[in-house]
Amino acid sequence: MINRYQNIQTTNYSGTGSLYYVNNIYPDVPISEQDDYLITTLGDRFDIFANNFYGDPSLWWVIPAANGLSGDSLYPPTGIQLRIPFDLRFLLEDYKSVNAVR
Repeated sequence: MINRYQNIQTTNYSGTGSLYYVNNIYPDVPISEQDDYLITTLGDRFDIFANNFYGDPSLWWVIPAANGLSGDSLYPPTGIQLRIPFDLRFLLEDYKSVNAVR
């Protein structure tokens, strides 16, 4: 199973000695005529969609970001239409840029 936290930075607040996750910032995902659309069913997962469409389950966050969903779960709501962005080149560059070591 995918680790949803693998690309999230951590920080060590002085005095506690504990590591804390830093919130990622997800860029806007522009609409394209090449985007795919699907209707979700019970048991669907964002990481499986990402693996099927992009060949990389770690890109699960792209789909909730493109659809205005919170991304706090790997399971999308059942029975909704999801937009699956086609071209991720600029989106991934934006993601890396806004989440560079802060």
